[in-house]
Amino acid sequence: MDEPAPVPVRPGAGEPWSVRSAGPWTHRDLAANGARFHIAELGEGPLVLLVHGWPEYWWAWRHQLTALAEAGFRAVALDLRGMGGSDRTPRGYDPGNLALDVTGVIRSLGERQAHLVGHGTGGTLAWVAAVMRPSVIRSLTVVSAAHPRHLRRALLTDRKQIAAFDHVLGFQRPWIPERRLVADDGALVGDYLRAWTGPNMLPEEAVTSYRRAIQVPSTAHCSIEPYRWLMRSMARPDGIQFARRMKKQITAPVLHVQGASDPVLLSRTALGAGEFVSAPYRWRLLPGVGHFPHEEVPEEFTAELIGWVRQHKDG
Repeated sequence: MDEPAPVPVRPGAGEPWSVRSAGPWTHRDLAANGARFHIAELGEGPLVLLVHGWPEYWWAWRHQLTALAEAGFRAVALDLRGMGGSDRTPRGYDPGNLALDVTGVIRSLGERQAHLVGHGTGGTLAWVAAVMRPSVIRSLTVVSAAHPRHLRRALLTDRKQIAAFDHVLGFQRPWIPERRLVADDGALVGDYLRAWTGPNMLPEEAVTSYRRAIQVPSTAHCSIEPYRWLMRSMARPDGIQFARRMKKQITAPVLHVQGASDPVLLSRTALGAGEFVSAPYRWRLLPGVGHFPHEEVPEEFTAELIGWVRQHKDG
């Protein structure tokens, strides 16, 4: 599939660069939940809201934006709070508030409901949004993200999952992680991206773009704040209360996509989330795929996604 792409640049080479890459989509800003959010949108029809993970930004969904628009949907890719072209606020990076960002954007787009698609951190927020604002979610597609209760349990009991989250453990130190992420023109981000993919590696222009994106001022700090909340809240009242709240059954149909070779979020951690879903639930394990199915096997992933949202187009 031919795709528009950012102008290839070498990190640190000094060429002008922007998260607002040219393409068939339209860029604009929206106000929601007390902050300003950048989106890229394309097409008309039922809304499909695409929410990226770490260390990506909206451009991670470039394949799906065009395909969904061609399939008759209004495709919108969101930059999360603290990343891409959205506001970098001093606080507000707990999952409850970030999920309200997502549902607030749906409302700001003038829609009552959306098919919500989330990868990594965005996938976690999809689970949370479906619990907190069930009337707003028509369907969920969760990619490379365990249900929050399963993730919490794994991070307390599963040594292999704890080891796979060694970068998250490293994020708990003050200031040092931010400095490491931006050092050498974001070289560490490139290392992570290459280590976390399967045989179908991300194209170099994508790696370059994500390295540039982490260097936008305050992004390194803001983008890892959700991971700091995740680990530090384990024994705090707010974390325990959040875990209890996530026992609630999800009433939206869920497509759960997982790369079998994902070295970050292990398949066994993601497995079994259907116990929290009272609606149709489909588990899709992709052999030979790492942490970024939407980029590693875009045609296969997009076919799954379009089939799912078409099946639940009318709620």
